[in-house]
Amino acid sequence: MEIETKRLMPALDAHVGTAAPHRGASRHFRRSRHVWLSPRLWRSRFAFWFGGVVVGVVAVAFALAADYAQNLLHLLLERWPYATVLLTPLGFAVSATLARRYFPNSGGSGIPQAIAARRFRDPAARHALLSPRIAAGKIALTLLGLLTGASVGREGPTVQVGASIMHTVGRAAGASPRGLILAGSAAGIAAAFNTPLAGIVFAIEEMSRSFEQRASGFVLTAVILAGIASLALVGNYTYFGHTAAVVSDAAAWVAVPLCGIVCGALGGLFSRIVVAAAETGVPGAAGRWLGRRPVLFAGVCGLLVAIIGIVSGGTTYGTGYAEARRLLEGTGDIPATYGLLKMAATTLTTISGIPGGIFAPTLAIGAGFGADIAHLLLPETPAGAVIVLGMVAYFAGMVQAPITAFVVVLEMTDGRAMAIPLMAASLIAYGASRLVTREPIYHALSKRYLRTVAARHPSAG
Repeated sequence: MEIETKRLMPALDAHVGTAAPHRGASRHFRRSRHVWLSPRLWRSRFAFWFGGVVVGVVAVAFALAADYAQNLLHLLLERWPYATVLLTPLGFAVSATLARRYFPNSGGSGIPQAIAARRFRDPAARHALLSPRIAAGKIALTLLGLLTGASVGREGPTVQVGASIMHTVGRAAGASPRGLILAGSAAGIAAAFNTPLAGIVFAIEEMSRSFEQRASGFVLTAVILAGIASLALVGNYTYFGHTAAVVSDAAAWVAVPLCGIVCGALGGLFSRIVVAAAETGVPGAAGRWLGRRPVLFAGVCGLLVAIIGIVSGGTTYGTGYAEARRLLEGTGDIPATYGLLKMAATTLTTISGIPGGIFAPTLAIGAGFGADIAHLLLPETPAGAVIVLGMVAYFAGMVQAPITAFVVVLEMTDGRAMAIPLMAASLIAYGASRLVTREPIYHALSKRYLRTVAARHPSAG
């Protein structure tokens, strides 16, 4: 009887649930021990941690160098106001030549390259878009563009640089390439704008268009460490300063749908023009002729950007950071046509193919259009509030990522009192942009890199 009871006990335990918890606890212990003691997992963790710090340091150095390049240009223009007539076309032509010959796949913003790289399984294909060589070229040529008057920003390039750093650091550790690229991109945005929350939202909404649970912890860690590095080097700051503007009454709320519709549609128009130029080139016989001569085409675009810069009084050169800040603060002399002229200069710079981002110029364009709406249509509404709404609406219309747009502008202006109006304007702008163009600009442009890299790496799928 005793022998029979001992034989039946395991079955009885399983039936009443006494043995199963012991087995479950044992499995949980083995799994936890694997997580905490696995050398491979610790190598991955250290790769993400080290990479996040490096991205933060590089982003800050890039930002300081970009400011220095813009200051040099302004000093030059103070002595020779028309120097850009020669300097800008030459800078565009040199940048296009170097990008094509020595740093392939470094042109444009850099965000489409990072998006495309995440879709490849072949390491060689990813390396063709993200590498130390490309990162170095991206930084150098973006600085060249800022030095010679291009309407570019450094934030998009910082995404490609951050993704390249994380991808390079993590390859030896055997970490997930897609997770590395996602984390590096998020860390790049966070450190470039000093907006950690925006870095996370950008990774979720724009880079991956989904939430990947396994990568979320690494993304958050990379953003935190990049942010710590940035804070340690330059302190806590807001990109566009602080705005105390609020939408306080029913009349002021009219600005929300107005900016959302107008600026969102204009952002969508910019996106459509850039994507069309990238896919089919400039229309007409002259456009086809220039399309076969990319360096000459870049030089022509540079000449037009220089002319626009002279007409604008020098306000359309560079990132537009200083001009947007002056509009928000109500200081300085910014021409009434600034939004339109900055949009034209940024469009020409982007379609020229030289390395450089459109994040900051886009926000400056939105600020310009917001100022126009405040002056012409809503003179009784606080101008600062309308300008911030114009920024978020144009940006949301361009990227078609309303949550990213809202969080980026909210963090950059420290405008918590504008949270609800910014959300609403961003969402309205997204809808208005979708009426103009169906596909987000960065994802549409990424297809070009998917095709060209896949053609050279047949096993890249």
